[in-house]
Amino acid sequence: MDLQFIGIDPNTGGEGSPTVWVEEETADLVLQGVRAEEALEALIGGTQWVTGHSVGIPAHETVIRVPARMVPILREACDVAERRAELR
Repeated sequence: MDLQFIGIDPNTGGEGSPTVWVEEETADLVLQGVRAEEALEALIGGTQWVTGHSVGIPAHETVIRVPARMVPILREACDVAERRAELR
C-alpha cells in the first residue's frame, strides 16, 4: 500500500497531529485526527442521519475531528484523489 502525503495540521506541535494522505491504488482519502469526544460520538451514533440507515457507529469505524484550518489540505487531497481515480 502506497500513500501520498498531502499535509499535516499547520499548528502541530511535533507530536501526533491530524494528517491527510491519498492511498495511491484506490484514491481513498486516509485521515488521522483527534478521536471525537464521547458527547460528539453519542450525538452522531444516536442520530438517524439518513432515513432507513441504521443508527450507531459500527465497531470498525470511528469519528475523528479534523481542524477547520486543514480545509485547504483536504481540498488538495480531494483534488489529488479525483485525478488519481480518473486514471484508474
